[in-house]
Amino acid sequence: MPTFDRRAALVAARETVYDVVVVGAGMTGAGVAVDAAARGLRVALIDAGDIASGTSSKSSKMVHGGLRYLQQHDFRLVYEALRERQRLLENAPFLVRPLPFLIPLFGTNGVASSTVVRAYATALRLYDMTGGWRIGQRHRKISRAEALAHLPTLTTDRLVAGFLYPDARGDDARVALALARTAADLGADVASYVAATGFTHDAAGRVRAVAVRDALSGDVIEVAARSVVNATGVWADSLVALAERVESHLITPAKGVHLSVARHRLPADVAAVLSVPGDHRNVFVVPFEDAPYTFVGTTDTAYDGDLRDPRCTPDDVAYLLGAVNASTASALTPADVTGVWAGLRPLLAPRAGRHVSARTADLSRRHRVLDAGDGVVTVTGGKWTTYRQMAEDAVDALRPYLGPLGRTRTAHLPLHGTGAWRPTTPLETHLYRRYGQDSAAVLALIDADPSLGELAVPGQEYVRAELVYAVREEMATSLVDLLTRRTRAHLHDARATRDAAASLAALVAPTLGWDDAETARQVAAYHELVARELASAGLDPS
Repeated sequence: MPTFDRRAALVAARETVYDVVVVGAGMTGAGVAVDAAARGLRVALIDAGDIASGTSSKSSKMVHGGLRYLQQHDFRLVYEALRERQRLLENAPFLVRPLPFLIPLFGTNGVASSTVVRAYATALRLYDMTGGWRIGQRHRKISRAEALAHLPTLTTDRLVAGFLYPDARGDDARVALALARTAADLGADVASYVAATGFTHDAAGRVRAVAVRDALSGDVIEVAARSVVNATGVWADSLVALAERVESHLITPAKGVHLSVARHRLPADVAAVLSVPGDHRNVFVVPFEDAPYTFVGTTDTAYDGDLRDPRCTPDDVAYLLGAVNASTASALTPADVTGVWAGLRPLLAPRAGRHVSARTADLSRRHRVLDAGDGVVTVTGGKWTTYRQMAEDAVDALRPYLGPLGRTRTAHLPLHGTGAWRPTTPLETHLYRRYGQDSAAVLALIDADPSLGELAVPGQEYVRAELVYAVREEMATSLVDLLTRRTRAHLHDARATRDAAASLAALVAPTLGWDDAETARQVAAYHELVARELASAGLDPS
């Protein structure tokens, strides 16, 4: 019977010859595992950290085609992304939902630039034609009053009107987790905190095994494999170098930073697209769906630091707050920031001999699949909205090693949690947006122990049962896993979450087998994360 249990997966890994070992359990790698398992392959999915602990939990949480890519004339990418957006809306309707996007139009004396208005109108018509219409609505121009109703602090002295167009949102970490659980449902063995440390090849040069190390136990085992997919994102070059023993330069990492503020300081009931003065870029203002907070992002800057620890800086905070304050009367300051997160985009490095802008914002968001010829296939680049297409292309590339595979089955494959169960109360609605039909299991925990229905962090909708469920059923192994990815409490308000951390660690300690010393260590590790992130951003930890 399929299980989602890292210990069981590691036991199976010692005695199984896998058709494919997928390295990297972010959105792309989990998608590859789903595609391969759905085609009947024997699959292992591993990650050196938690599921989605890298880029895939640190995005802008938007499922969209990317209006700005039309400005770069990348019509194919926009078409592909809008097609995949629709598939996510259909295959995981509890996790991915429509969200209107507002483009405010500013001007002088009540008149916006006709050139700007025409440019947006043309781009939005193209967006509709390229696939935006699939969501069931098209863009429309709205009045000044309607724009203010959606984002009340827009500067009234310059606001003239706006455009509203349909797109979608999704909690990236929850989608990646649903993909990993779907892969397990289909028979894949999934294990977090298991790092690939080496490769063994046969006499013909074909990969035959992957050496892996369990970070929690320290055990090192060899996992037999007929092929490997490298889906490690910004770490792709490192894995290529490990497998092929050659220097690799596939990736140009770009740092993206987001910050959160209390909703009353930046009220919004839709996402808003705001221009950054003097930078030819936009940032997004997006309301969190499950907490009274709004987030702003993102930056897009070249990065050459530690891939494991990108950080928000005071300059990043100033950039994002400056962009918001240029278009609103919110007058945000660093004291308003309640949470920050920084992630790295695995952008494709320019091909040799090709000149591109030095701006990472201008680098391609396309994906690429590379076959080393020895059974190791690398998939990288792309954007999380198009993970399914990336996965399909990566599995197709395994045919030279695995033989006929048949066509993908994932275009209309419901993700784990999709089902007939529907909410009838506010708590059930909150749970449904995170667990789908698995909400019934969370509610059963509350029925057995009503104290688990209490809020986990004051001011946020998460209940204590969600943390218990995460350690029992969702492969969470640490307090950081629980507070940064299984819930997004840390992103909403890091200080409030820190203050609740000790009680939450005590709640899950019995299930995870933590003694008092380990419980204290888990709390200290989370406190240190909060202190480090806030200090790096120049924010007061108190």
